[in-house]
Amino acid sequence: MTRSEGRHGGPEEQAVLLVAGLADLAVSTLGSAVSAVRGLLRRSDTGELAAEAERDLRARGRLVLDRYAAVPPAHLEVLARHATARRAAGDG
Repeated sequence: MTRSEGRHGGPEEQAVLLVAGLADLAVSTLGSAVSAVRGLLRRSDTGELAAEAERDLRARGRLVLDRYAAVPPAHLEVLARHATARRAAGDG
């Protein structure tokens, strides 16, 4: 059994362990990202990849804006249109 198994240290020890874990995660993530960037820079079609990434980001941005910026029609306006359509159809 290791030293930390089955025991909970004080708040300072918990904070140190948390920060150490986060630092390790950040370093490993950064290492993976650097490796990925190096691989991309070695490719001959980097320009095309960048252009495609830009198009994808623009499309994502458009979707986000459409999703959150579009104002739905007012509820009473929708009801009024339905009522007008029913009257015009002779159901009213």
